[in-house]
Amino acid sequence: MKRIYAIAGEMSGDAHASGLLRELQAINPNIEIFGAGGPEMHALSSGKVKNWVEDAAVMGVIEVLKRYSWFKARFHEMLNEAKSLKPDVLLLVDYPGFNLRFAKALREALPNTRQVYYISPQVWAWNKKRIPKMVELLDEMLCLFPFEKPIFENAGLKTTHVGHPLVDELALEKTSAPRQENLVGLFPGSREREIAKLFPMMIASAKLLRAWRSDLVFVVPAATPKLATTMRAMIDDAAATDWIELRTGGSHHLMQTAACGVIASGTATLEAATFGLPYCLVYKMAWLTYFLGKLLVKIKYIGLVNILAGKKVVEEFIQADASPTEVSRWIQDILSNDQKRAALVAQLLQVSSQLGEPGTHRRAAVRVSEWLNFKP
Repeated sequence: MKRIYAIAGEMSGDAHASGLLRELQAINPNIEIFGAGGPEMHALSSGKVKNWVEDAAVMGVIEVLKRYSWFKARFHEMLNEAKSLKPDVLLLVDYPGFNLRFAKALREALPNTRQVYYISPQVWAWNKKRIPKMVELLDEMLCLFPFEKPIFENAGLKTTHVGHPLVDELALEKTSAPRQENLVGLFPGSREREIAKLFPMMIASAKLLRAWRSDLVFVVPAATPKLATTMRAMIDDAAATDWIELRTGGSHHLMQTAACGVIASGTATLEAATFGLPYCLVYKMAWLTYFLGKLLVKIKYIGLVNILAGKKVVEEFIQADASPTEVSRWIQDILSNDQKRAALVAQLLQVSSQLGEPGTHRRAAVRVSEWLNFKP
């Protein structure tokens, strides 16, 4: 019986990892899966993967430092578990702040455990100095974007471009439902900190838009029931229950039926592009975290669509610019200009076509399966 220890720290990582692991179970039924992730990984492992993402999905230096003791405790719990299990493969999914430290600790403790990283940390954007350390620790990188392969390969790390898992995941979610011209989607993210910083601004933007067009309706999907409770309180406090509908889940359906949207920076922006939803990107974090990030980040845009396009396709409202006035003005413009909206949709679909062919999870699983059977 082969063992794999997998770690994902966010909802998107849970979805991507579970897709790979399902394919891996089909290739190699005699495997046990342990680790930490989200509800999907927990279910497919018969509970052997702990569901920790609601607590683990913290973004930003300051935010992580506030919960340092909690993360330290989880780190040592998981490390001790992995050391006792002696897995054949450690599968790390995105989440670099935690996962790269874990890779180092486990390499020292279990040098024969093969280490595969799925979904490259965006070190090409914010910390290229980490690449040599990754070369030293990892056995293989499974990257999503074609431009990432030479970055890691030229540094000496075995790298396979498998494509983007969204191609597989979103194909199952496609609907023929028409878009509603008066429906605006609000997507404040799947982390508590994101919601705390972005959702009140989105509610205020919606209020301004209702003053402009009283027929507009707004829908916001909550990633989990716990987040839904938090968001419901915000809607109630703003007396917006009559015109903001809160749903638990259903973000992909909303992306295909809304006329436009406002989306927190992250994987959801690529999902929206794939579904052809016109949207603007919003992003807020603690000012010190943002300042430190600006010193490290070496790219012009933060949105994945803009990075892939090499130009501004999606409007980015960052920090103070992510205000009700700016966001509502953009939505008014895009709803009032059919030609501009159609042009944006065309560009989004063109960029999303770069995500690769179907079969990403299978290709990634084949690579992990090779390492499961590796003889040092």
